Amino acid sequence: MNFILKALFLILMFFQANYAVSAVNETQFSPPNNSEAYVIGKTNNGCIFGAKALPLQGNGYLLVHLERQRYYGHPVLIQTLQELAKQAQQQQLGILQIGDLGQNRGGALPFGHRSHQSGLDADIWFNLNPKSYANANKQRSNIKQPSMLNPNGKGLNAMWTNKHRKLLELAANMPEVDRIFVNPHIKQDLCTTVTGNRQWLQKIRPWYYHDEHFHVRLRCPKSSPECIKQAPISAGDGCNATLSWWFKKHPVTHSAKKKIKIPKACQI
Repeated sequence: MNFILKALFLILMFFQANYAVSAVNETQFSPPNNSEAYVIGKTNNGCIFGAKALPLQGNGYLLVHLERQRYYGHPVLIQTLQELAKQAQQQQLGILQIGDLGQNRGGALPFGHRSHQSGLDADIWFNLNPKSYANANKQRSNIKQPSMLNPNGKGLNAMWTNKHRKLLELAANMPEVDRIFVNPHIKQDLCTTVTGNRQWLQKIRPWYYHDEHFHVRLRCPKSSPECIKQAPISAGDGCNATLSWWFKKHPVTHSAKKKIKIPKACQI
């Protein structure tokens, strides 16, 4: 009798556990609604309605870290990434490994980013070597993403090639792209090596880290008046004192954390 009761208890606990997991997944990853894509708020404090999923792989690209389920974005972002991958493949730059876009309705991510909230951001790894994902697991979560920096953190290593420069140029020349974030050493390399038309360098912005991947951000869609634009980028190629600032030591400052007020429309 005790054996039967114990067995029934274990079966009940099994179904309760599975129900709990399903409930969490449904809350965090419920399917996007079918409304027209609409962006609200800022890229670091906003949301999106009508987001679309980037197919897990396609012409010239594959998504990595599928377990995060961060492959949703504005339809224009989806189209932009697919077009960039297509152009990169045509120019034999390699197969793009695309990381985080955003969640199905945007909003703050549990870990890893402050931005990626409004369906307009995407990370693309600098790792263009097709051999690196030959033994990838089902979720593509074990693919190594090497840094382009030297071990001492100064200058770029031998993995950095002209293919990376060309890929950034392709991305920056896409009209939908507002700006691209890279490590300051990568921006410095571009400032030193790029000749001819340098206009696209304006969109390449130095930022912390970003030595393993670059971060593409689109401009606000015209059909989303509640999307808050970032301040415009200064004129010029950015190879001036604003870049030099990143290589100087600065005193540590501690600013008080402000409570972020989430846009009302995103609180649904």
